Amino acid sequence: MTSRWQDRTRSADQRAQSVVEQMTMDEKMRWLSGPMAIPAPGEARTPGALGSAACYPAIERLGIPAMQQSDASLGVGNLANVRPGDNATALPSSLLLGAGFDPAMAETTGNMLGREAHAKGFNVQLAGGANLIREPRGGRNFEYIAEDPLLTGIIAGHAVKGIQSQHVVSTVKHFALNAQETGRVLVSSDLDEQAMQQSDLLAFRIAIELGEPGAVMPGYNLVNGEWASENHHLLQQVLKTEWGFKGWVMSDWGATHSTEKAALAGLDVQSGSNMDPEPFFGEPLRRAVEQGRVPAERLDEMVRRQLRSLFAVGAIDFPARPGVPIDYTAHRLIAQRAAENGLVLLKNHAGCLPLALNLPRLLVIGGHADQGVLSGGGSSSVTPIGHYAEQGAAIMGVAVPKVYHPSSPLHAIRCQSGAARVDYLDGSDHAAIASQAAGADAVIVFVESWNTEGQDLPDLALQDQQDRLISAAARANPHTIVVIESGGPVKMPWLEQVSGVLAAFYPGSGGGEAIAGVLFGRVNPSGRLPVTFPRDENQLPRPAMTDPSVTTSNPGEPLRGGVFHVDYNIEGADVGYRWFERQRLSPLFPFGYGLSYTTFSADSLQITLQDDQLHASVVVKNSGERAGATVAQLYGRRTGEPGQTWRLVGFHKVMLEAGEQRTIPIGIESRCLAVFDPASRYWQLAAGDYQFRLADHALDNGISQTVTLSAWRSH
Repeated sequence: MTSRWQDRTRSADQRAQSVVEQMTMDEKMRWLSGPMAIPAPGEARTPGALGSAACYPAIERLGIPAMQQSDASLGVGNLANVRPGDNATALPSSLLLGAGFDPAMAETTGNMLGREAHAKGFNVQLAGGANLIREPRGGRNFEYIAEDPLLTGIIAGHAVKGIQSQHVVSTVKHFALNAQETGRVLVSSDLDEQAMQQSDLLAFRIAIELGEPGAVMPGYNLVNGEWASENHHLLQQVLKTEWGFKGWVMSDWGATHSTEKAALAGLDVQSGSNMDPEPFFGEPLRRAVEQGRVPAERLDEMVRRQLRSLFAVGAIDFPARPGVPIDYTAHRLIAQRAAENGLVLLKNHAGCLPLALNLPRLLVIGGHADQGVLSGGGSSSVTPIGHYAEQGAAIMGVAVPKVYHPSSPLHAIRCQSGAARVDYLDGSDHAAIASQAAGADAVIVFVESWNTEGQDLPDLALQDQQDRLISAAARANPHTIVVIESGGPVKMPWLEQVSGVLAAFYPGSGGGEAIAGVLFGRVNPSGRLPVTFPRDENQLPRPAMTDPSVTTSNPGEPLRGGVFHVDYNIEGADVGYRWFERQRLSPLFPFGYGLSYTTFSADSLQITLQDDQLHASVVVKNSGERAGATVAQLYGRRTGEPGQTWRLVGFHKVMLEAGEQRTIPIGIESRCLAVFDPASRYWQLAAGDYQFRLADHALDNGISQTVTLSAWRSH
């Protein structure tokens, strides 16, 4: 006889409820609290665990597989080499994925990630970083997508959709306002409700609506004085009630602070319980249920939400089993294409790029370009076979190396340039740089800025005298091109000295080939900045960072000091480029900026209202001599109202052949024009005139149209 939960004609909710009705109390409890499944030295591995972030045991008598959870958005992690010799494809950083402005590519890379995770035996991927980049020095910015809520939400949502198409649950994280690593276990991110809804929460909401993730992970931080993992307003009222989120809420590892308060606030699972003061959702929760302080129905809901998500993506009907063959060559090519789609050309003086093929002599300097391309550190770090590593940092007692993915730009340049001679210097000897650069036909300098979970950057400057290295090369040879591998913006005091600048962020397993492809014209760059590059820290809402020595930034470490507050009301909803506009500041490079090897023109912008939905269309033409892609960026604002800043309301990436012209649609997100009313809980659009501007970046005047709109309100 077929069990009710095996009947695939029933809904995921019905099937989950049927399983819960058959589970014992002990079986339920084992899915509510669990340790990190990467054992500390001398500890035994969690029974049944593959070796990863977490393992919740199978319920074999009911045919429910174990829940195997792995990090993260950029590939299947293998922190501390817990699965010795395991290989994985490293995707470009999420910031570079955001620079692609390409939902289809986000879904493609998500699909690849889900496929690889499933083949390794994992059915939950701790992916889906959707925090806004409010702090350009933030250590985990490379895991996030953009400073803009629309771009963040759309790219994150499509990445989650891709992962879950492979029978693997994806999270979105870290809910919400997790903007810095300094003191992340003690910092309260303070922001009023309206501004939060119109910025950070809107990014999460769009991602959840598009991707329907199976789980949401709050951060370590507090939000307006309440721990994110037990914030009733965020978890129960906003996420589960108002947004109707059907999945489960898991804490970050070591981020649970209570039993009853957390359970009643909406937290469903205590992750990494061995890193908390006690297993709050273990025996303390059982006692709370038995004594009536937490309703038994609430405990059942915690388990049902997890099962519902697993049924919804097919993780139970198509269980993941390790050992399935993986086509790493094909996956590496996907990672390379994603990098090529997002690399941002920031400067191209006198058309110095692309470099001519078959030059007599090239000089490549620095950035470990002979070894590979830099990646970010922490739980999201991916370590493909053949990677190069140096000492990095330590998080939660686990060493986090500084990893270079095995895709050498030097090797790729030698393969693609056709140059008779390509020399390499590591950058340590400035005198050698000056002498050798003078005789080269072009100099390519690789510089790096390493971001990692658990610590922020002290400032936006390149470390280790890399600015001096660039200046030395540029003084000797004006035909110097700089390639920046970073987790976010950097300062460029040498910008006027060099001919070209390429922002590569962390480009992943195919990064070297992608960089060389742009340098020599195999690839026409089409990336656009997903974050504003400031001139210096004085342009930021908070020029100075908190001193990391006076607080604690990682769970499981002794606490220094108490809870401290960061005031995000300074900029409010005007994050990134909107802050620069509001303050009339001129950045180094604006949000949305990026150059191409061809030229584009646009006209005939039309804004229409159909079935209460705003739509736009525009005619875009490739007016240059080579094929390329451009991003049509649509910004909007209400006219005649003081303090209104331009805001991205829609975008569309399009590839055009030389001379090709096409009319393209641009979907408009009405909530980007509206105001959230905390009292009524409605989004409200005031009647009046609204101006729309099609632009190449946030500071571009572009072409515009004004439309009169009627009042509108919606949940």
